Amino acid sequence: MLSNPTDRVLFDRDGHSNVLLPSFDVGPEIPCNQHLIIDGDVAMILDPGGHKLYAKVFSASKQVLGKATIQHMFLSHQDPDIVAAANGWLMALPTLTAWCSKLWARFVPHIGNDRLLFDRMRPIPDAGGRIAVGNAEVWAIPAHFLHSAGNFHVYDPVSKILYTGDLGASMGEGYRVVADFDNHVQYMAGFHRRYMSNTKALKLWLKLVRQLDIEMIAPQHGALFRGKDQCKQLLDWLDSLTVGVDTFDDYVLPTELLVVK
Repeated sequence: MLSNPTDRVLFDRDGHSNVLLPSFDVGPEIPCNQHLIIDGDVAMILDPGGHKLYAKVFSASKQVLGKATIQHMFLSHQDPDIVAAANGWLMALPTLTAWCSKLWARFVPHIGNDRLLFDRMRPIPDAGGRIAVGNAEVWAIPAHFLHSAGNFHVYDPVSKILYTGDLGASMGEGYRVVADFDNHVQYMAGFHRRYMSNTKALKLWLKLVRQLDIEMIAPQHGALFRGKDQCKQLLDWLDSLTVGVDTFDDYVLPTELLVVK
């Protein structure tokens, strides 16, 4: 059991825990969720966030880890709200390994990783893979073009939580867990139609994840989807969407004069 349980503990059984860390976002940036998966004495942090949040997220993680140490950092894709703090984590934790798509393994270091830390970036092949966390495994599930060219989600088969990065994300809802799915759609719709690259990728992802036993879907932005029925509602809604380039009919030359105000 966790040494300091909170209402943000999503799962805690037989030495395996899943924790949603507190939100520290302030100002105009998009609010983000940071998660820990802990099995025994080993932990993984998912999408640790921007550099402005690093110290607070690092401190919050220590309060729930107990005797466990963070030995893995998972980066679902290359956006700054995902990876900008990676340098701090790698420098603070000498045994930490960072996992990201093979497409971004040589791009992420531009954010600030010292050359001495470069070898601790582990590229994930397009097909994904399984990563040992303590005595358990988490699965890196392909989610390419949703919305990044090299994009992965994490499935934890112990807790049956699927961490979906930007897919399922919402903005402006003001609650942590979705209660009314139909009402929640308004906070997701515009984001998904524009930020998800194309409908084919979405259909391929849906075919893949419908094979999983899912009890919770945890996006990197906004509220969680708890319970099989609500997870199914989300998947069915995504299945109804047309997204990305498939919503465009044409590009036109610009006519608007952009000025500094």
